[in-house]
Amino acid sequence: MPAFSTPTIAAAMWFRNLRLYRLSPAWDMDAPRLNALLADHPLARCGSQDMVSRGWVYPRYEGEFVHAVNRCWLIALGVEQKLLPAAVVREATNERAATIEAEQGRKVGRKEMRDLREHVTQELLPRAFTRRRTTWGWLDPVSGWLVLDAGSDSKAEEFIEALLKCAPGMPLRPLQTQVSPGTAMTEWLAAGEGPAGFGIDDELELRPPTPANAAIRYVHLGLEGEEIRAHIAAGKTATKLGLTWSDRVSFVLTDKLQVKRLGFLDIIREQAADAQNADEQFDIDFTLMSGEVARLLGDLVPALGGEAQSD
Repeated sequence: MPAFSTPTIAAAMWFRNLRLYRLSPAWDMDAPRLNALLADHPLARCGSQDMVSRGWVYPRYEGEFVHAVNRCWLIALGVEQKLLPAAVVREATNERAATIEAEQGRKVGRKEMRDLREHVTQELLPRAFTRRRTTWGWLDPVSGWLVLDAGSDSKAEEFIEALLKCAPGMPLRPLQTQVSPGTAMTEWLAAGEGPAGFGIDDELELRPPTPANAAIRYVHLGLEGEEIRAHIAAGKTATKLGLTWSDRVSFVLTDKLQVKRLGFLDIIREQAADAQNADEQFDIDFTLMSGEVARLLGDLVPALGGEAQSD
């Protein structure tokens, strides 16, 4: 059984950070079979000596690991993690070492210190607090999308690893485009306008070829004018750019083809306000969110030269 109940609707439905993957049209899978595969790997609570536990949780209804609405599926990876700060372990270990030195009149060596630290960790783990979080995934097997609401590489990799463990051989690859996002964003800035359907917002990060950690950031400032073009002429490229699509969705695009801080504008939220109950609201939100993201991607990918051909 999963270790905890479904998170709130708002947290589930309105994705904020998108990691984009392509599914092969040859993937032979349906929702009941995927549900059965995920059910073999449910989230269990951390054992007394476990630092972390990962597994699938119910997106909506008890017993259903795949929530299907029309042709789209929602799945959720749950993670339960023990919170045991390194400073707490270090302090307890140092106290134990000081006691040994005082009682036995000798200094604790390096290997013994490592053993002490491991022993202290094992003692503290059963009393550690736990934190729970969920990473959501939306699958559209008809159009070949897997979209994760993940704000970091580690969370996305964690989700993909868990999914491939359940469905070995799943034909999955990160989305790649013919034109790199960094090149395209730099060209849009130089031209002073975004591609068709996209407006340039007031957020930008530019980086020179070297040093790698140098960056120029603009926030809440107009990006028109000669200053931006001068930076581009000097060899700087855009690594993050705020955009608005069709006056419906705002977001920040990165040079790694990540969509961050996705914001659904009022016109979409208003369409989601007519539900009669929580179950209906959940499905309306999911349908609106997935439909808007699918249409956004349908314009964004061509703006980046179309998809790169896989090997």
